[in-house]
Formats: sequence, C-alpha cells, structure tokens
Amino acid sequence: MRNLIVAIFFLGSTLFLKAQELNCKITINSDQVSQTNQQVFKTLERSLNDFVNKNKWTNKVYKENERVNAQIFITITDYESNRFKGNLQIQSSRPVFNTSYDTPVFNYKDNQFNFEYIEFQPLIFNENVYESNLVSVIAYYAYVILGLDADTFALEGGNEFFRKAQSIVTQAQGGNSSGWSQSSDRSRFELIDNLLSNTYKEYRVAMYNYHRKGLDILGDNNSTGKQIIAGTMNLFDTMQKRRPNAFLIQTFFDAKSEEILNVFSGGPKVDIIKLKETLTRVAPLYSSTWNDIKY
Repeated sequence: MRNLIVAIFFLGSTLFLKAQELNCKITINSDQVSQTNQQVFKTLERSLNDFVNKNKWTNKVYKENERVNAQIFITITDYESNRFKGNLQIQSSRPVFNTSYDTPVFNYKDNQFNFEYIEFQPLIFNENVYESNLVSVIAYYAYVILGLDADTFALEGGNEFFRKAQSIVTQAQGGNSSGWSQSSDRSRFELIDNLLSNTYKEYRVAMYNYHRKGLDILGDNNSTGKQIIAGTMNLFDTMQKRRPNAFLIQTFFDAKSEEILNVFSGGPKVDIIKLKETLTRVAPLYSSTWNDIKY
C-alpha cells in the first residue's frame, strides 16, 4: 500500500513539473458567416485549444501556477471551401506580486488572418518547416506571449521566445498568406523585428521596470512603485523622440492605458502634471484617459 501511495505521489509530481507553458483559452466567433453547419468551427476551436495548451513550447520547466494566462478571440469573416478569413484579438496577463490582481501584458489585434483547414485535420507544429498558416500564426503568438511575459520578470528575458517567433516569420514569408510581409504595415514581421531591434531597446527595459520594479512592489511600497512606473514613461518619451509613432509604444498603451489611469488616480502623489504631459506626448490617442487622472 505504501509503495502504491509513493508511486501515485511520484506520478502526480511528475505531471506537475511537466505542466505546459500556456493557459490559453481560444474562442471562435463565426456569427458573420452564413454557414448552416457550425460544427466545423466548434471542432476547430477544440483543436486549437488542445494545440496551444497541450503542446510543449520550450524545454523550460513550468509549474502549474506559473503557466501564462492568455486569451485568443478569432472572428471568422469569410469561409468557403475549407478556406477561412478573419482576425485575431490576442490578450495575455500575469499576476502582480502579493496581490490578487492580474495585470494586462499584451492586447493586440491582428487583422490579417487567413488559413485553410479541413475538419479533424491534426494541428502539428514543426519549428523547422512552414506547413500550415493556421499553425504558424498560433505558434507565433504563443511565443510572443511567452516572450513578453518573460520580459516582465527579467530584463530581456524573452529573447529565446522572440527568436523562435522570428524564425516562424522567416519560414512563413515563403508562403502566400498575408500578415508576414516585411512591407506590410503592422505585420507580424514588424512586431517581432521591433521587439528584437536595438532601436526600440527602451521598450524592453520599460516592460521590466514597469512590472517587476513598479507594479510588483506597489503592495509593499505604494509610493516607490508609483514613482518607478511614472519614471518608466520617460523611456517611451525617449523612444518617441527617436521613432515617432513607434508600433511598440502603441501596443504597450493599448494594454496599459486603463491600468495607468487607475494607478495614478489615488494614493501617494507623484508629479501628475509632468506625468500627464509625458503620457500625452507618447500616447496622444489616449489623451482623454490621461485627462481623467485626478486627485
């Protein structure tokens, strides 16, 4: 009996240690498609959830509570003869230390999503070969999500994941699917190229400072945490001066605008006037949000 208990404990521990990296929910919306048989969309949704959450994306060991939380919303706008067209909304988050709060890390919409899929077709990712645009797009965003999450815990901690995503882009550019081209605006190429470019190095520093040095200490030292987060905005100011309207600046504030408003709308004071001036320069699309920062 004792040996059986030990065996069960060992098996459970092994499964625990081998937990996959992502805890991602994928939802497919096919309301825009006049298709009487909706089963193909349900099958695809189940297959994608299994693909993302059961695949081992790295050689790293993740505990169950370390899995990265994410959501991918796929809207199908056109479907004919196993050919799909639509868009993706990708969101990810991570817990803030010593709180029950999850902070948004990535909130991004990809409007260039087309693929072929036959119901019950197995989804298999081969990192050395481009075989399926559906698999490549989802795998690409899996690595982007993992890389951004790692960047919030360690300075440039996401390099390994970003290089994997970059490799997918290189292979996919030989296909005919949209969203991978170097010449396309706001493409998958541009996103990963910017993340790995020294030109936008402040973004990676900001991701680390904002989360690890700022948010993670708010619970213990609210004043210092807020000062660090406010100072992080100066990194975006530096990047904005070098590259006005930089793609990465937009992606950061698309995820963080409401959170920044909440952080600075109470508690220990910082130089709000200077902060709002900086925020308005680097993210003018959210000027109305910054105007709502008041004590």
